[in-house]
Amino acid sequence: MAIISAPQVLLGNELVPGAWVEFDQGRVVATGTGPHPAAATTVTRLSEGVLAPGLVDAQLNGAFGTDLVDADDAAWDDVLRRLPGTGVTAVVPTLITAPIPRLVEALRTARSRLDDEPAAAARDRARVLGVHVEGPFLAPDRRGAHDLAHLRDPDGAAIDALLAAGGDALTYLTLAPEREGALDAIARLVAGGVRVAVGHSDATDAQVRAAADAGATLVTHLFNAQRGLGHRDPGVVGAALTDPRLTAGLIVDLHHVAPTAVQVAFAAAAGRIMLVTDAIAALGMPPGTYDLGGAPTTIRAGAPPVREDGTLAGSALRLDEAVGNTVRCGVDPATALLAATRVPADALGRSDLGRLAPGLPADLVWLDDHWRTRACWIGGRPVELPDADLSPELTS
Repeated sequence: MAIISAPQVLLGNELVPGAWVEFDQGRVVATGTGPHPAAATTVTRLSEGVLAPGLVDAQLNGAFGTDLVDADDAAWDDVLRRLPGTGVTAVVPTLITAPIPRLVEALRTARSRLDDEPAAAARDRARVLGVHVEGPFLAPDRRGAHDLAHLRDPDGAAIDALLAAGGDALTYLTLAPEREGALDAIARLVAGGVRVAVGHSDATDAQVRAAADAGATLVTHLFNAQRGLGHRDPGVVGAALTDPRLTAGLIVDLHHVAPTAVQVAFAAAAGRIMLVTDAIAALGMPPGTYDLGGAPTTIRAGAPPVREDGTLAGSALRLDEAVGNTVRCGVDPATALLAATRVPADALGRSDLGRLAPGLPADLVWLDDHWRTRACWIGGRPVELPDADLSPELTS
């Protein structure tokens, strides 16, 4: 048995001072404060910061020079091994708009990789919680960086092809509910075990609520590429902030969303905001040009990735950085951490992740006083962090 203690530990919904987590054989055994259990064989005392459940990123297009839509096995594995250096212990890779045959092929490849996932006790890389397909059933005027040529209405044949190719590996799909056939597609997807997100949409408030009636439970990158909040036209944003059935992703890189909007989101939709990176291959890389869905995207120092026409195209955001940015926007630290742990895990149907409780996997991250990852454990095993900013200073 091993114990890790820290100045603060995220237990339940709050940061508990001087707490500890005990784990054995990959799972949490106990949590508490005060004296440690005498049976522990190893006690690690963290010198600063916060010990939290491993971070869960529900939207990642790529990282470390790799676009996941066409990554080979080695590149896919490299991304998963390096993500814990950003605090992420579980991730949902995103495949963006492409022709249906290409998405089918990409889903089949991803599904075969997930079938080969190693046992939790032997992990040295982030868990993959299935795949997110973003498009091609999106609104042309809200397409963002998605290729207009491939946008289309959903129909039964297209939905069935994606369901058959993805199987259990298809976790959720983003669509615009105002498109012809979208409500039937939502019902079909939900019946097939796939969650549905509203995104890249010019839908009205009523259309979004109709999507939720049909089974949609998510909103992709709140405020971005969707009809905004108006006092007579609440749009996608108004529905997302007020409908308790919807959990909304939020990119807090301070380029996609301003600090005041971050505050509004957390105040209006308490417990329903999940931090996502929407990162592309530029994550962890120097300024330059990188692929997103087969098209070039450029990132310059201090700026987000953009297409050639200046359209925002994902981010180069780390999820631990998103937590820190959220705190700096005035959100309570425990709430910011929950938005990167328990909220996304629950929204994805993984109530076994995103929290530290007896019997659950011992996925943990140590964040320093600046909200940067110092160390990470997956299934109770320490993970080498080639991309962490600092070498861990662990005191036994």
